[in-house]
Amino acid sequence: MEESTGKEKKTRGYAPINDLKMYYEIEGTGDPLVYIPPVFGFAGLKSFPALVETHSVITVDLQGHGRTADIPERQMTLAQNANDVVGLLKHLGISKADFFGESYGGVMATMIAVHHPELVRRVATYGATFGPRQSALNMEMLRTSVTPTPDSRAFRFQRENYKKVAPDPVYWPKFWGKVCSIQWGGFSNEELASIKAPVLIAIGDHDFVRLEHAVETLKLIPNAELAVIPDAGHFALFSEQQKVIPVVENFLERPEQKIPIATAETGYQPGETR
Repeated sequence: MEESTGKEKKTRGYAPINDLKMYYEIEGTGDPLVYIPPVFGFAGLKSFPALVETHSVITVDLQGHGRTADIPERQMTLAQNANDVVGLLKHLGISKADFFGESYGGVMATMIAVHHPELVRRVATYGATFGPRQSALNMEMLRTSVTPTPDSRAFRFQRENYKKVAPDPVYWPKFWGKVCSIQWGGFSNEELASIKAPVLIAIGDHDFVRLEHAVETLKLIPNAELAVIPDAGHFALFSEQQKVIPVVENFLERPEQKIPIATAETGYQPGETR
């Protein structure tokens, strides 16, 4: 059942997707933009007013996240999550959309671009990885002095918000364990080279993701561009989204035909090069 609130211009609903009762929200008007949250994220945890002005922003609660109950016997994988998002789009009758994925949500958005190119117009990512953990991440930033647990202070923000909306708040330790057991080896060079859609690779200059990894990925995706957000970390979309969203907005709204970049030979020519 769906609920519409005129004041918020938001539609809420559940959809039967691959044995899930999958929760989603749609806010705003315009062309569809699918926002895939980061690990432990869910609809309503943050909003993007600037994007809502020009898009119908569809936010999904992935398996076990937010208001979507987990299927205890079903393994949690990034590929399955991506398939669930594709299933939701089919349920909603959306044949093509822009995608905005944050952290591992960016991985899923890229997976959809690889395996379902017909559904994708453009893909914007923030803090996403595209290769193996050891080469993609700054392992020093991920180092901890004690072994993390579901009750660790590092997860307090995610834990407290999960318990506010989850169908079974005491399920947190099991959910946390399933999320932390996700294994993914990254995309192959061939998969990245096959992407037809424009892709924005955005990271903070103090991100968990290595800048070198982002640059390497930039070279592999044919129509990719890189944005390094100054003085920003992995959680900038929570703490300082004003640094990131204008870059995403510009990427999504840019005309299909771009003026060529100037070279030393062409020089800058107004209206001809930039």
